Amino acid sequence: MRITALLSRGSAAGELVDAELDDPRPDEVTVRIEAVGVCHTDLLTRKKLGEQPAVLGHEGCGTVERLGPAADGLTLGERVVISFASCGGCAQCRAGLPGYCAWAAALNGSGRRLDGSPTLRVGDEPVFGAFFGQSSFATVALTDARSCVPVGDAPPEVAAPLGCGFLTGAGAVLNVLRPLPGDRLLVIGAGGVGAVAALTALSEGVEVVVVEPVAARRALPAQYGATTVGSLKEPMPTVTHALDTTGRAESITRALTLLQPSGVLALVGLGPAEVALDVRSLMLRGLQVRGCVEGDAEPSALIPELIQRFRRGLLPLDRLVTTYALADFDRAVADQQAGRTLKPVLLPGT
Repeated sequence: MRITALLSRGSAAGELVDAELDDPRPDEVTVRIEAVGVCHTDLLTRKKLGEQPAVLGHEGCGTVERLGPAADGLTLGERVVISFASCGGCAQCRAGLPGYCAWAAALNGSGRRLDGSPTLRVGDEPVFGAFFGQSSFATVALTDARSCVPVGDAPPEVAAPLGCGFLTGAGAVLNVLRPLPGDRLLVIGAGGVGAVAALTALSEGVEVVVVEPVAARRALPAQYGATTVGSLKEPMPTVTHALDTTGRAESITRALTLLQPSGVLALVGLGPAEVALDVRSLMLRGLQVRGCVEGDAEPSALIPELIQRFRRGLLPLDRLVTTYALADFDRAVADQQAGRTLKPVLLPGT
C-alpha cells in the first residue's frame, strides 16, 4: 500500500516521501499511526546509518487497519501501542523478558524482517525499515501482532511513548530497582525516560533526587515532590537506589559513590563501552550494577498498568508530552535538546 513516510539520511533533515509498504503476512498487521514518540535511539541510529536511507520511529500508536489471518488477539479499528519486536519463543521471551530476546538485534535493528526481506520501498528501491519491528515515522506501520498492545481510548499522544521511552523509565523503577516507601532514589538525567522514572517512584512513596543540568527539565519532577539539583558536583545525600539515563562514565562512577551499602544502580543510557569501576568498593559495600533494557518489561503487562496509573492521576504522562506534525521532526528534536520539550510526539495525520 502507498503511505507517507519520513525518510532520513544521516544527520540531514528528514523529508516526507511517498513509500510502498508491504502487505501484512499471516502474523502481521498494519496500524494507522496517530502518534509516534521521538526517542534518543532514533537519533543515534540515524547517525549510525550515515547516508543510508531509512524510515525510523519506534514508539507508534494508532488503530489496527489490516490483520493477517494468524494475527490473534486484535480487532480492526482498536487503538494499540506498538512496542519493540521479540520472537516470543526463546528462553528470555518465555521468561517474560522480551527485551533480552535472542533475536533482538535482528528483529529491531537490521532494517528488515528476520528472513531478510524488506518491508518498505521508496521509488521501487528497498530502504531501511522494520525499525524496532515497525518504522512508525509514517502514516501507516507494518508490525508483528505480538508487538501490539491494546490501550482502549487512551490519548494516542500519551500512549505512544509507552512503546519504549516511558516503558523503560517506569520499568526500571518497578521491575529492576523496586524501591520501597522511605527509600531514596537518585535519577540522573530528566529527559523523557528519567522524568517518567522519577514520577513513577514518587507515586510509590519513594523519596527522589533528580540531577539535571537543564533547568526547564527539572521543573516537572520538582512540582511533584522531587528534590532537584543541577549537577552531581553539588552536595548530595546518600541514596538506596540510583538510575543513570545518560550513559556518561562520570555520572556512573559518581552514582556509585553515593549509594548506601547494598545499594543498586540501574543503567539505561547508552554511553562508552568501557567505564572504570572500583571493584573493591563494589565488593566491600555489597553494591549492584544492573543493565536494563526496555525496563525489563513485558509490554503487554506493564503498558496497561501504566495507562491505569495515568487514568487514576498517579502518573501525569500528559505533562511530559509536546506534539508536532510529522514534517516538524527537526524542530521537535531541537526543542527536546534545548529542554523546551521533555518528550516530543509526532502526529502523522497533521
